Amino acid sequence: MDHTFDIAVLTGRKYINDSYPDNYSQNVVDEDNAVLNALKAEGLKAVRTYWDNPDFDWGTTRYILFRTIWDYFDRFDEFGPWLEEVSAQTKMINPPELIYWNIDKFYLRDLDEKGVAIPPTVFIEKGTVTTLSDIASGLGWEEYILKPAVSGAARHTYRIQASDLPDYEGIFKELIRGERMLLQQFQKNILDQGEVAFMVFGGKFSHAVLKKAKPGDFRVQDDFGGTVHPYLPHPTEISFVEKAIASRPVPPVYARADVMWDNEGGLCLGELELIEPELWFRMNDKAATLFAKSIKEYIS
Repeated sequence: MDHTFDIAVLTGRKYINDSYPDNYSQNVVDEDNAVLNALKAEGLKAVRTYWDNPDFDWGTTRYILFRTIWDYFDRFDEFGPWLEEVSAQTKMINPPELIYWNIDKFYLRDLDEKGVAIPPTVFIEKGTVTTLSDIASGLGWEEYILKPAVSGAARHTYRIQASDLPDYEGIFKELIRGERMLLQQFQKNILDQGEVAFMVFGGKFSHAVLKKAKPGDFRVQDDFGGTVHPYLPHPTEISFVEKAIASRPVPPVYARADVMWDNEGGLCLGELELIEPELWFRMNDKAATLFAKSIKEYIS
């Protein structure tokens, strides 16, 4: 079958324009365009569109590349069926088995079983009849993080002191009724040391950035005032990340590993992002080219 495009770069509807008055949205567009131009420079026929575009024929592209689709976790009831429908018409990057596995943060349990260090975590199934206080009894943690299994941009993510757990029972009861949840031990070093995002393309480390929360907050996302800084990782840190990524039976074409220092000072994996991670191409002028070459090698 002849295709009009080799690859369609996917964004969200709110980022489909080329120019925006705010820096955040403009950075999103500029990063997507860096990828688009790098793919074209590799000789690939590439186009950029939004994932729920009703006028785009997905059968006209060989592959779709998930990029800034940062509304899917708020619209998962729509995204899930769309994903199933589109996967029958074209191929995905990353591959669908990784996409489905990575959507739900219960993947951390798989990584833990493979020997990858993660924060101590209780995985709570949707519809479980229990309370936060019952779950926390016997754990002995001073602080907790409560968050949904399917989320992004710190949606419904709460930092809770042990003494304040009763204040969050109502929120937890409402959330667990409709979705799976994680209760984690809060890793206090993130407050001072931040979290490092490692970008890996085609199995090769590209670059890393240090994400730091604003004073008084724990969320490192720029949505909440977090800042991003250049970071030169130690080889042991890169090795930790490569081990985490290699634990998957299907190697990802691209990955971002968010790593922090746990309460004992060791490395632990906060998240392994394989769907639509921000990749900070603007922090490394060679990164978009390395990314595009990895894509070309994968689809050739």
